[in-house]
Amino acid sequence: MISEKFVTNCRGVRLSVSNDEGEEVGHVYLYVMHNDLHGKPFGFVEDLFVEEEFRGLNKGKKLLKALISKAEEAGCYKLIANSRTKRIGVHQLYEKLDFQRHGFEFRMDF
Repeated sequence: MISEKFVTNCRGVRLSVSNDEGEEVGHVYLYVMHNDLHGKPFGFVEDLFVEEEFRGLNKGKKLLKALISKAEEAGCYKLIANSRTKRIGVHQLYEKLDFQRHGFEFRMDF
C-alpha cells in the first residue's frame, strides 16, 4: 500500500540579472526543500538562463553566486544543479564555482 503526505515545507526564489539599461537578461531559480532523511534542507538550482548576447560577461556567475548565498542563508546542507549533457559552458561555470560532478540525472517527460 502507498500512503501519501503532502509536503508543504518547500519554497522557491527567482533571481534575475539586468543589463546596464536595467533590462532583465538572465534568471535562475532556487528551490529549498526538506525531506525526512536530513535535519537541514537542500537546494535545487533550476532554469539558469542568460540571453545569448550576454553570455561570457559574468552574468551567469553573478546569478549563481547570489543563489549560493541564498542557499547558505537557508541553511542548506547541499546544493544540486543539473544541466543538459551538451551544455559544456554551463558545466565549466558550475565547476569554477566549486560544484562537483556527482551521479546521473534521469528524466521522464509527460
